[in-house]
Amino acid sequence: MKELIEYILQFGNLNKQQIDLIISKATEMELRKDKYYSEAGKIPLQIGFIVEGVIRGCYYNNKGEEITRCFIPENNLVVDYVSFEANVASAEYLQASTDCKLIIFSKHDWDELSHTILDWEQIKNKMVQKCMYQILRKTPAISQDATTRYLNFIENFPRLTNRVALNHIASYLGVTQQSLSRIRKNIR
Repeated sequence: MKELIEYILQFGNLNKQQIDLIISKATEMELRKDKYYSEAGKIPLQIGFIVEGVIRGCYYNNKGEEITRCFIPENNLVVDYVSFEANVASAEYLQASTDCKLIIFSKHDWDELSHTILDWEQIKNKMVQKCMYQILRKTPAISQDATTRYLNFIENFPRLTNRVALNHIASYLGVTQQSLSRIRKNIR
């Protein structure tokens, strides 16, 4: 819980009573590699904070190919926030790329914090903005060549290259696994 509280306190001040309330609403969860945190076609019912591990956002294109859209490492929120807030079915999957430990809040408890903690709405908005910004900022630019995209991936996610599946990285970069292997070999 310490990691979660440190994360939240980056965005605003809370007193001990408010922190205790947040902790009382939180639940710890373990998610094994390849298991889904949330699925396309279902309404997201919880918001999580990743204590350990990596979760990837993915979807299937119109050809039935799985596309990795983002990677979400430790010390970040994980949720399809637009669907979570609107209470509508998600269009993508959130899947554990590694074994994960999370702290989760149900939709009800997350909303209750807004009604109980005076500045929670502002803190929450700042956390969500950071989450959205990180995902958008780290999406590879298809206009770049594949080697540049991979080098940017290494720069943005220096600790992920040996933790997540090569085929997921290739999908994220928009290249085949064979092309990624060649690129990796050439830059060593």
